[in-house]
This record gives sequence, structure tokens and C-alpha cells, in this order.
Amino acid sequence: MVHQLDRRAALGLGTMATAGAVLGLPAVAVAAAPDVEGAMPVAESTPLDAARQVRQAYARETATAGGTWQAYITVAGSKEVAVDDQADTPVEAYSVNKIAVAVAVLDKVDRKHLSLTQRINVTSAIVGTGGDGIFALDGAYPSSVTLGHVLAALLTVSDDVASRLCGEVVPAAEINQILRKKGFKRTQVQQVANPRRFYLGRSTPRETHTLLRALAAGRLLSPTSTNVILSKLRSPIAFTDGIRREMSSAERSRIATKAGWFGNGRHEAGLIFGRNGKPALTYAIFATGQTGATNFGATHPALRARSRMGRAFYNAASSLNGEVTDLSVAEALQQPSNGV
Repeated sequence: MVHQLDRRAALGLGTMATAGAVLGLPAVAVAAAPDVEGAMPVAESTPLDAARQVRQAYARETATAGGTWQAYITVAGSKEVAVDDQADTPVEAYSVNKIAVAVAVLDKVDRKHLSLTQRINVTSAIVGTGGDGIFALDGAYPSSVTLGHVLAALLTVSDDVASRLCGEVVPAAEINQILRKKGFKRTQVQQVANPRRFYLGRSTPRETHTLLRALAAGRLLSPTSTNVILSKLRSPIAFTDGIRREMSSAERSRIATKAGWFGNGRHEAGLIFGRNGKPALTYAIFATGQTGATNFGATHPALRARSRMGRAFYNAASSLNGEVTDLSVAEALQQPSNGV
């Protein structure tokens, strides 16, 4: 199913034009993407301007990439939702749901049932033979790691063994119960015969978006646990092939993002922080059915589309103030080391 602009307007992308050239939506000028740190910032825009720019970019790039897309994207302060494209359609969320898994684990940390410093055994049975990540590559097991290490691997390099290690301390049924109590009845892992194993399960664009907004607002976890998640999603080693691809390191530090990929699915969800350090744009984008099902790299059509969206989203939102909350989210700009 390839989206066309006329269909996109009917799907609830707003009564405004889905692309300025189609229905005459006034364009808002933005500066070219900066090539170096300290370059001229993008032009000022209002939240409504930003939402319309985001809508245009999404419509343009999804039409170019083809396949099937579902998404929900908002800009803080805008009276219009930027993108509502089949936002209540249940989808296989793949590794995007690792954010929800981390929320469940950290909920138990907040309740003092777990500690980030406690150790979890890594065995050959847990590592298994499939999936991405550092645990399968290091070969150093049996061993043990801290729960904090597990969450770092889960949320940055999206380690699949880290998901199984989370199941060792929070079984699948308990993950789902915690998420339901927090209001996320459609964001659930898929239980299997082994109670400590699970498939990453399903969500909807709207519910993933809501989870991110609630997380950033401090409504799901303690400030400390919230920063455990957001600092990792904003770190330089977090996913860079999609929304953050065409960004400087400083720009990337203002984006907390999590991707999920499996089969022909290429998903991504996250937050772009405004100039006041608060969330200015929230996105949940799910893509399936594009060409290149065995290509998990940055040249996949959906990832190319998201990299161009990301540049447009950042330009639209970067001059805005985000939503004011009581939560102080730590900056995550880190620098590489040459050793010692």
C-alpha cells in the first residue's frame, strides 16, 4: 500500500494541506542544515508552523519510500496534531517496545524490588544463537553483569540478549501487568511458554507516543529512573541511522530515539527537545513493506525517509520551547576518548 497525498489528507493528517504545493499551505522558511558546530541556527517558527512543516515532510518522504506507514507526531504548543496516520492501528513494535520493557524494569527499581547494581547471570542458554548485540559477540559467558549494564545495552545498541536478561528479573506477565496499570493496555509483550521469555509484542503509534510523553513528563517513573532511560536514548551510541542520521553530535544530543527492526519492519519513536530542554516534538513512526527486506542498514528506503524527516523535524522544532514539566532531564552530550 503506497501512500499518496490525496489519501493522506483523508487519513486525518489534518484539514490543512499535506504538502504546501498541493493545497497552498504557506511555507515557513528554515535555514539549511548546519554542517559545523556553531553554524547559524534554524529560523524561528511558531508551534503551528512547525506542525505543518512536519506534516509536509512526513507526507513527502513516506510517499517517496512507499510501503505502509502508521504514525502519530505532535509538536508542543500546536493546536493541530502534526501527523495522525492510522495512529490506533496495532503493529508489531519490535525493539521500539524495549522502552516499555525498560519502564517495567525501572518501575520495580523505584519500588525497591530491584537495584541497578544487582547482578544477573549471563549463560549460554540465555545468549542463545540469534539476535543482535554485544552479549552474543563477546563470548564471555557464563558471566554476570549489573542490571544497569543490561539497560544500557537494551536501550543504546538494542541488544536482544538484554531483553532476555530483563525477563530474568521481570517475567513477561509482570511486564504486561505493570504496563496495564500505567494505562498501556495495547503496549504489551507477547508471552511464550517460558515465563521469563517473550517476544517484544505490539503497540500502536498513539500509545507509543503517549508513553514517551508521559515518560518525559515524569509521570511514569521517578526522576532518576526517567533519566536512566532518556539519557541512554539521547547518548551518542544510540541509534543514528534514522531520525538522527543527518545531525551534528550536539543536535543528536537533543533527540532521544529508539528504533525497531525485524523482517520488513523499520520503526522509530522518540522525542526532540526544545531550546529550553523540554520535549518539543514527539514521534512514533512505524513502517513496513518497503523494498529491501534483508537490508537493515541506512540505505533502506524507510531509513532514508526517516533521515530526511529527522532533519526537517529538527529544523521545525529546534527553535521552539518544549512543554514545561517539573522534571529536569540531564543533557547527554558526551565526547569520545582516545584512551587513558
